[in-house]
Amino acid sequence: MLREGLFLVVLCLVVWIGFDTLEEQRDTARRERDSAQFEVNGLREAARVSGEMLAERDAIDQQNTTELNHVRTENQGLRRAVDDGSQRLRVEATCPAVPADSGAGRLADAGAAELTADARSDYFTLRDQLALSRQMVLGLQQHIVRVCQR
Repeated sequence: MLREGLFLVVLCLVVWIGFDTLEEQRDTARRERDSAQFEVNGLREAARVSGEMLAERDAIDQQNTTELNHVRTENQGLRRAVDDGSQRLRVEATCPAVPADSGAGRLADAGAAELTADARSDYFTLRDQLALSRQMVLGLQQHIVRVCQR
C-alpha cells in the first residue's frame, strides 16, 4: 500500500513537471508568435510606406521629365527658326559714339547687334543646360518636400 501511494505521488509529480514544461513551451511559443506578428506588421508598414515613396518619386520624375522635354522642344524650335532665318536672335547692346572727325563709319551705319553663328550655338546649348539644371533642382526640392520630409 505504501508502495502504491509512493508510486501515485511520483506519478503525479512527473505529470505535474511534464505539464509545467509544456506550459512554459506554450508560453514561449506564444511570445515568439506575437513577436513575429509584430515584426510582420512593421515590415508590411515599411513596405507600404516605401511603395508610396517610390510612387511619389516616380511621379516627381515623370513631371519634371515632361517639363524638361517641353522646354527642350521649345529650344529646338527656336534654334531651327533662327537657323532658317524666320526669327533673329538679338542681343541688347549699345555701340559707343564715334567722333565725326575720325573718318570711321557713323553710329547710324551700324546694324542691329546679333550673335555670331558660333555664339548662337553656344547660346542654345546654354539654354538646354539651364533648363536641365533648373528641372534637376526643382525635382530635388520636390523630392525633399514630398518624400524625405514624410
